[in-house]
Amino acid sequence: MSELFVRTLREDPADAEVPSHRWLVRGGYIRRAAPGIYTWLPLGLRVLHKVEDIVREEMDAIGGQEVHFPALLPREPYELTNRWIEYGPNLFRLKDRKGNDMLLGPTHEEMFTLLVKDLYSSYKDLPLVLYQIQTKYRDEARPRAGVLRGREFVMKDSYSFDIDDAGLQAAYDKHRDAYIRIFDRLGLEYVIVQAMSGAMGGSASEEFLAVAENGEDTFVRSPGGYAANVEAVAIGAPEPLPYDAAPAAHVEDTPDSTTIEALVRVANDLQPRTDRPWDGSDTLKNVVFMLEYPDGTKEPLAIGLPGDREVDEKRLEAQLEPAVAVPFAEEDFARYPSLVKGYIGPGVLGEENSSGIRYLTDPRVVEGTRWITGADAPQKHVFDLVCGRDFTSDGVIDVAEIRAGDPSPDGSGPLQLARGIEMGHIFQLGRKYADALGLKVLDQNGKQVTVTMGSYGVGVSRAVAAVAETTCDEKGLRWPRALAPFDVQLVATGKGTEVADYAAGLAQELDAAGITVLYDDRKASPGVKFADAELLGMPTTVVVGRGLAEGVVELRDRIEGTAEQVPVAEAVERIVAQVRG
Repeated sequence: MSELFVRTLREDPADAEVPSHRWLVRGGYIRRAAPGIYTWLPLGLRVLHKVEDIVREEMDAIGGQEVHFPALLPREPYELTNRWIEYGPNLFRLKDRKGNDMLLGPTHEEMFTLLVKDLYSSYKDLPLVLYQIQTKYRDEARPRAGVLRGREFVMKDSYSFDIDDAGLQAAYDKHRDAYIRIFDRLGLEYVIVQAMSGAMGGSASEEFLAVAENGEDTFVRSPGGYAANVEAVAIGAPEPLPYDAAPAAHVEDTPDSTTIEALVRVANDLQPRTDRPWDGSDTLKNVVFMLEYPDGTKEPLAIGLPGDREVDEKRLEAQLEPAVAVPFAEEDFARYPSLVKGYIGPGVLGEENSSGIRYLTDPRVVEGTRWITGADAPQKHVFDLVCGRDFTSDGVIDVAEIRAGDPSPDGSGPLQLARGIEMGHIFQLGRKYADALGLKVLDQNGKQVTVTMGSYGVGVSRAVAAVAETTCDEKGLRWPRALAPFDVQLVATGKGTEVADYAAGLAQELDAAGITVLYDDRKASPGVKFADAELLGMPTTVVVGRGLAEGVVELRDRIEGTAEQVPVAEAVERIVAQVRG
């Protein structure tokens, strides 16, 4: 360890928000080079390579063939699929000395597609699975959490190429099984959830989420086995209600009621119900956004949803991608004078109404439902406004927040909410990229058919942080044996040469037995050495110290938190047994 390029830190880095970021920096595994960009130091690189090896072994086992594309790519392929524009500000763009537009690859669908198009032309060449482990670049607006969400990251992306949908399904299933083996070997607690395909396109899509309190993704699961990313939850629309006996809509004064809470209070004071008090679910909240598209165009959008729910930003983003929705600004309201802030109602919304603003409503807003909502006039709301009788929308959008206890879409019980880190995502791309780039082959009848594709990603560098995040404790890292940079950390304590000589010999014996050893030979206090051993997180620590005079060494298990005295004569055998299980 006196020769290892490492410097452990006693203080947390100022920008550390999550435990994995804190311990990886303090343990000398990574070092910040710029926001969202990290240098991998020797210890961190050993862990990263072990993750790569696991991924590579499982990809090879399903017949994947490894290639390696450049990170610096030309503009033209991404223009053909419109992703040069759709990626918006997340894309690193640059020009070469001749003025040609280039980019740093965020993902490589186009390049894989063109490579196969260049070399293959017959159904006899398929099926095919190609993959790479490559550094990717995305200009994240808010890089955070160390290597969990950076602007430069290592990813495994693979692509399947098949003649028909049956072949695609088989390739998808093989990847799904391979991912299960990968994440089992990484030792992660994970769930497989339904997901949105988003800008990637395609049909079936699933995410592998590592369960983590600090994860950026919210997912739901039910007692009956339903699991989905919160963006992919599709609530069922209730049955239409009869409204023949519903009273006519009537406008009432509702002073100072620009919020749902205030509106409910005023409604109960001035227009009380006879059966129960009004609550937020009786109100129809209409929220206006300005959609900003990557090409610079803008379009207003209004969304109506029950007043006791908020619009979930991630669900909204997933529905509208690649557009970005931002709340109406004062200048936007000025351009649409029929919108009365705080009192907006369906009366002016819709492409056929006075504002001309497209109006989409929550699935719960079905025919026959009765609402309190804005009357498009200051200090006034309309009561008993019936959907289908008094107003309609231009369509449906499912972006309201999902809550714990909501019914599962498949009827398998109430939903529970949890947090996770996205570790893998698998897509059935279909023919989106093959169509755009002209990837066709001759089928058995000599006719040209478009190839169908699948796309499958694993966050390799993110896996290092995810494992650290989910296994660390208050003292530091605790690597599972499959990923630890060394099998054993050997700590020598004491001033005499006898301890140092025995420890050095033990290290050589373990090395000869195929056990990787990090030997702490520094002239530091026992307290410093023990603290660093806990911080660095090797699964086994061997302490050679005062017990040597009594013929024993101490064998510590970092994961289990146990320690035992082992006779010197049995030390190598016992250490090897612990390491190899």
